[in-house]
Amino acid sequence: MKKIVLVLSYAAGLFAWTSCGNKEAEKPAGPPPATPVTLVDARTTDAVYYDEYPATVVAINNVELRSQVAGFITGIFFKEGDVVTKGKTLYEIDRRRYQAAYQQAQAALRSTQATVQNAKVNLDRYERLAQQDAIARQIVDNASTAYATAQSQVAEAQAGVALARTDLDYSLVKAPFTGRIGISQVRLGSQISPGTTLLNTMSAEDPMGVDFVITESDLTRFADLQRQAPGRNDSTFRMVLPDGTPYNQPGKILAIDRGVEQGTGTVQIRVQFNNPKRQLKDGMSSVLRVLNRQSGRRIVIPYKAIVEQMGENFVFVAGDSSKAYQRKVQIGPRLRDQIVVMEGLKQGDKVITEGLQRLRDGGKIQVGTPAQAGAQGGGAPATGSAK
Repeated sequence: MKKIVLVLSYAAGLFAWTSCGNKEAEKPAGPPPATPVTLVDARTTDAVYYDEYPATVVAINNVELRSQVAGFITGIFFKEGDVVTKGKTLYEIDRRRYQAAYQQAQAALRSTQATVQNAKVNLDRYERLAQQDAIARQIVDNASTAYATAQSQVAEAQAGVALARTDLDYSLVKAPFTGRIGISQVRLGSQISPGTTLLNTMSAEDPMGVDFVITESDLTRFADLQRQAPGRNDSTFRMVLPDGTPYNQPGKILAIDRGVEQGTGTVQIRVQFNNPKRQLKDGMSSVLRVLNRQSGRRIVIPYKAIVEQMGENFVFVAGDSSKAYQRKVQIGPRLRDQIVVMEGLKQGDKVITEGLQRLRDGGKIQVGTPAQAGAQGGGAPATGSAK
């Protein structure tokens, strides 16, 4: 009997304890605590950024020097790697045979001119005799034919002189323009063939071209840039040298290729840069920077304020009632640790940059120190480079 009483007492006590526990669980939970955050004002500033393209420096004027006559090299009149002026003699090819041929052609011309003079004298004489009926008309006609034939021979002899003179001139290879000459491919005594033997290469150095390619979808944009007249301090086209230093001369579009490369869907463009200090060299690799069309006065915020969800970008903006509201934004290029916001914010909006991880739309916030906000969870890293 005593055992039954003890069991019932224990069961009653357990039921009473369970009932108290349920009452405690049924008590309403308090409001969640406010999240410490850090606020930054969205600001309007000059957002200047560039699109970058790999590019190659090319000489606008570039020529391979080849001889148009055969012979042996008898003279070299330049220092390799120097700048040579237009018309300067660079190579001499054995001129003796060409001088002899020129003199021979001149002698043939003088002989033909003498024949013409004699034919003219005979024709005049026969015409006077014919006026007196002292000679047959056939003789006059023959004299006229001989005179015309001699005149045509003079023209032929003159052409021979011009040809011999051209060959003599070609025996001296001269600079077609002012530019820098390379390392000679032949030496004194080398035998050369006309049109095939490469003597040297020379190129003009100021201005220089920079070649790069764009996709066909950007063709309209660059066609518009070509029509614009660049100013002295125009910043549309800038270049970075191979060592990473900016080139301090502005550029302008010199040419857009005639068509689209079918295999790649790209178009080649050449931009011209002045090269007063001869920093640009033919064949040099570089990076061409083209001013982005969205540059201008834009809203800029720290990059770490951006929250990406399902391919869309949002920020949390502090409201007047100490609550955070999520707002969809359209972003532009990233500028180091900042990012351009094209739509969704206005100047002065208070954007949350720290404490984003535990925030939800309409959640309460408390402006705290960066350390307090960081303890709740930070945003994305604020690194990057301007483009």
